[in-house]
Amino acid sequence: MSGASETRAPKPSPLNGFEETVKDFWVSRPRRPHAGRKIAGVAAAIGYRYGIDPVVVRIALVVATIFGGFGVPFYLLGWLFLPGESDEVSGFEGLIGRGRSSVSPAFAVVLCVLTVVSIGGSFGGSWFDGGSLISFALISIALYLLHRNRGQENRPAPVVSRAHSTAFTGNGAFTMTDTATAAAETKPGWDPLAADPAGWDLPEPPSSQPPPPPAPPTYQRPERRRNSKVGSVTFALAVLTAGGGVLANLNGASWFSAQHVIGSVLAVVGIGLVVGAFARGGRGLIGLAVPLAIAGMVLTTVPFENFDFRGGAEDLRETPHSVTDVQPLYQHAAGDLDVDLTELPAGSSPITTNVVNGAGNTTVTVPDTADVTFDCHTGAGSTECFDRSTDGISQDALTGTDYGTDGVGGQKITLHVKNSVGNVEVRRG
Repeated sequence: MSGASETRAPKPSPLNGFEETVKDFWVSRPRRPHAGRKIAGVAAAIGYRYGIDPVVVRIALVVATIFGGFGVPFYLLGWLFLPGESDEVSGFEGLIGRGRSSVSPAFAVVLCVLTVVSIGGSFGGSWFDGGSLISFALISIALYLLHRNRGQENRPAPVVSRAHSTAFTGNGAFTMTDTATAAAETKPGWDPLAADPAGWDLPEPPSSQPPPPPAPPTYQRPERRRNSKVGSVTFALAVLTAGGGVLANLNGASWFSAQHVIGSVLAVVGIGLVVGAFARGGRGLIGLAVPLAIAGMVLTTVPFENFDFRGGAEDLRETPHSVTDVQPLYQHAAGDLDVDLTELPAGSSPITTNVVNGAGNTTVTVPDTADVTFDCHTGAGSTECFDRSTDGISQDALTGTDYGTDGVGGQKITLHVKNSVGNVEVRRG
């Protein structure tokens, strides 16, 4: 009607709030494809659903695994709750009888057990304090933002249940349906005398002229990919993070060990990969994340205990000639460290020294008649202190007192020798 005020209704959007976004994510969650999968297709499902490279998703999961251990539980959760592309429901829903799934009930039970165990292991202990909670929060935020921004793209088509397939309704002899009426309604142009009007249309005579040749395909220059600054900015932040961690360690901040420095850099790279997934850039960060992930895995496997960056990285030999020349701490980052105390004059006052080496062999030589109280330990390698020895990884420290060849009464020396990786030897000479 003219003169009536017309108001336009707002465009409906299912992603107006947090609750709506979460509900829409569950309804249109990614489906694990048959093609392009490596194990179960969880990374490929997320990548195809939100238009990002599945390799980026895989690298992000590896970083989450190294940076806190939550990458494995997340993958198992995806395997359990993301349906296959031809399944009606997920494996967990199929287990409780909600529909058909390619994941068998027995295997779904195994996945449930593995998921519970992996979640308990990741939150129960981590080489990076709080890493599991941080990786869980980063993954959750990334998924929420991805669905918030790209949830309306690449929505998977629903799989029709077999129980709801269309029944056959043909013209059978035993049907009670008046199919003639339905046929007449669907084909109103049919002649009552059963003559098809299309039958009177004769075909056109073949043309004697050959068809024109097809036009040559026009070359279309591929669209140049827009340069993204995500990779450069992330790399710069990673370098600053690594440099800041090393400087803090050199200034005595014990928290910034090798494990924590690499973990911090991995966190920066992981955030850059997540941001790059939105900005369609930062793929070069994969080449940085892979070696960092390998280094982090080595650091978590081999006990680099109290690894310190101070002291240089070359072979070092110290030979003090008096008590005043003896340093309270001999510290080395990498390389062989040799401390010779045999040149000390006889009858000197008691001395105490600490010998710490990051990676390399450490040897301490004491006088034959000295009374030595020792504490020797290495994270990975062999330890030989006089007549006692150990070999392996994470062995207990060797402690005790050795009085030398003349028994009690020699010069008193207290030694604390500690290696992260490498062999330790305390001997007489």
